[in-house]
Amino acid sequence: MRVKYSKLLILALASTLCLVVIYSTLKDGVHPQRDLIEIQSITTDTNRKPTTTKVKPIIKKKSKNDTPLELPPLTISEDFMKYIPKNGAYWNRKLHSLLRQFDVAENQTREDPRHWFQCKPESFELLQTNIQDIQSYPPLYKDFLKGMECRDPPVVIDQPTKCESGNEAEQVFLLFAIKSTFNHFERRQAVRETWGREGSYDNGVQVRTVFLLGRSLQDDPNLDQLISLEAQQFRDLIVWDFEDSFYNLTLKEHVFFKWMLDNCPQASFVFKGDDDVFANTQAILNHLHSLEPAQASSLYTGQIISDAAPLRDQKIKYYVPQTFYEGPYPPYAGGGGFLFSGHLLPYLYHVSFYIPFFPIDDVYTGMCFKALGINPVKHSGFQTFDIREQDRENACVHNDLLLVHQRTPQQTMRLWRNMHSSMLTC
Repeated sequence: MRVKYSKLLILALASTLCLVVIYSTLKDGVHPQRDLIEIQSITTDTNRKPTTTKVKPIIKKKSKNDTPLELPPLTISEDFMKYIPKNGAYWNRKLHSLLRQFDVAENQTREDPRHWFQCKPESFELLQTNIQDIQSYPPLYKDFLKGMECRDPPVVIDQPTKCESGNEAEQVFLLFAIKSTFNHFERRQAVRETWGREGSYDNGVQVRTVFLLGRSLQDDPNLDQLISLEAQQFRDLIVWDFEDSFYNLTLKEHVFFKWMLDNCPQASFVFKGDDDVFANTQAILNHLHSLEPAQASSLYTGQIISDAAPLRDQKIKYYVPQTFYEGPYPPYAGGGGFLFSGHLLPYLYHVSFYIPFFPIDDVYTGMCFKALGINPVKHSGFQTFDIREQDRENACVHNDLLLVHQRTPQQTMRLWRNMHSSMLTC
């Protein structure tokens, strides 16, 4: 215990030092240039101690891997093409335009689709021509619309060896991919110390964890150096050069697919979720081991939202204007946490080029699976809308659950400790 607390004390002191450095750069109340920190070499080799790494401020860093990808041939489901109606809404028109391009493209080749789609920020004039009431859209929505074609931001902090292993038997079985933001250190640390612990589990299966981040927003305090320190210490942060706003979560999904193909293509399964969920790692592994081969290869499971439709109230977080999208949503797994097969990654990445970015990431993911002809499978162990209030501190109730949402870091630590207590009788 003394060693553990010593390490925490060292990290706290280092973090304090970084805060002093950051705030010493503030002059006359002006926010410093938001340049992230370049980490020259961050690895996930758990047998090595973090090395001293040269750190320097940068504005952008080119992707480490710009070589073309070899992707499998793609077929888009006829059901998906019929499910999204053709009408005058902007997104619907963009989708069916891309589907026509898909019909004429050489989609049966293994050619990397990125050369078809270059980042061309939409001009406001173009948007105003296509969306007559765009002046009534919220400002963040307008920003989202301008960047809908930009899909390949550079990686600023990477973990290229996260899934590497010299032994084929030790390939990653389950990767936890957790959406997070700069200022959520406590949440990440609670995940690291509980259900997101990396290592070898029953039957020798390997579990790894990464946290997915974009750049902090312009009005947020500059935590770049703290993030740099955290990345060096824990080797589990991936940071891309785009603003980490709610409407950019779909972009985060897309670039994560690409990162997986580059760095973790052999992972058997992926758990994608938020940093404020509580997951039952052993129950998840037990469920994955119970699957038949056919189930495992096409897995997409969680708490399934069916018969959903856009919400038209601007005061609601999930607001979607009628002139932007018109029609139902396909069934999808709630974005708080869901599981899918690693086998599907190249197909998901490929098909995501032909589906315009949508401002709600779990809906977008459901669209991608629907386009591949894969229907989500409901699992009662996923409780993304939480459980009864009187059961939320009951460790025995959680033994049969795979996920609950939402939990504070303190609740996560307490629940994990109680579930693994030798005194617990269920």
